[in-house]
Amino acid sequence: MSIRARVVVGVYPGQADRVVLKAAVFAARFDAELVCAWANPNATEFDPYLTAHLTRILIDQNVDWSTRQLTGDPARALGQLAESLRAVMVVVGTRDGTVRGSLQEFFAGSIAMHLAHRQNRPVVVIPLAPVSFDDLPGQAE
Repeated sequence: MSIRARVVVGVYPGQADRVVLKAAVFAARFDAELVCAWANPNATEFDPYLTAHLTRILIDQNVDWSTRQLTGDPARALGQLAESLRAVMVVVGTRDGTVRGSLQEFFAGSIAMHLAHRQNRPVVVIPLAPVSFDDLPGQAE
C-alpha cells in the first residue's frame, strides 16, 4: 500500500484565496492531498469559518483536502507537519502589502524565509501582489 503524496499550505483567516488556489493546482498536478494548516498558538481547533471558506473556494478544484490545526511558531509548525507527512512541498503566501504587514515581516521575519532555511522540502511562495517585469525600473522603454 502506497502513501499518498501531500502538499501542505499555510492558511489563516482573511488570507488571499490566491494562495490556496495555487496550492490546489500543485496538489492536483502531483495527484496529492492538499493539507490546509493553520498555526495559531491561541486556538485548540481549526476555525469553522475558515473551514467553510476553504470549502467554498475549493469546491470546484479537483483535489482532496483536509485541515490541520497547529500550535507554536508558524514556520516551525508548518515544517514539522510537512516532515511528518513527507509532503512534496510547502506553500505559503507573502504578507499583505500594507505598512503594518511590512513592519511585521521586517521585525518577525517571513514565514517563507524561516521555512526556506529550516526545511529540506521545496517551499513555494505565492506573491499576493505579483509585479510584472514591465513594472520594474528600467524595464519599460
